[in-house]
Amino acid sequence: MNHATVASPPRRLRADAARNQQRIIAAARELFADHGLEITLDDVAERAGVGVGTVYRRFANKKELIVEVFDQNLSDFADAADAAYRHPDPWFGLVEFFEYACRHMATNRGFSEVMLELEDDHTNRFIVVRDRIKPTVTAICERARAAGALAEGIEPSDFFALIHMVDGIAEFAKPVNPDVWQRYMAIALNGVRADGVPRQHLEVPPLAEEEVEKAKHLTCANRRR
Repeated sequence: MNHATVASPPRRLRADAARNQQRIIAAARELFADHGLEITLDDVAERAGVGVGTVYRRFANKKELIVEVFDQNLSDFADAADAAYRHPDPWFGLVEFFEYACRHMATNRGFSEVMLELEDDHTNRFIVVRDRIKPTVTAICERARAAGALAEGIEPSDFFALIHMVDGIAEFAKPVNPDVWQRYMAIALNGVRADGVPRQHLEVPPLAEEEVEKAKHLTCANRRR
């Protein structure tokens, strides 16, 4: 055997280095969820309780960290679309995926921003996920249409817009009512269903007047920063 041609196995991280990497990823996941993609690697180091140099040794830049944190999230998103397509009831398969997408967009600000930026991203792993998700979502909608579950004129692209609309109300209301997005998700589904398809129950009450005013005040305050 020519030992010169045998590739060496990848070097495993030392135990302390592996722990630091997991702390960095966990901290980044929390910060991305709460604050979006505008955070810095210095922010991550502070949250993780490690030196800035430790973060930069593991991740040369923020994009590398974004890929590490969100790669699994995006794969799970694509898996959810596949599962929804296989649902025995075409309408409830669509509802299942819509709810999954709205929940992940509404409760994770960074994930929402990553999804919006997929079109401009040239990272191979993100391209693969993007190209896997879009045809499946189209197939989910076409399957529901063929079953007579969608209102006339509703197109697959409408669902991408509706998901971002729900995400918009979620971001607006999060400081005062983090669950109210579920009400508007149900209203959106009721708007696209065909006659004869059961309506979604509006189990979550609307924003109270004082909540709207407080959310508006906080939104304006954030814009002035």
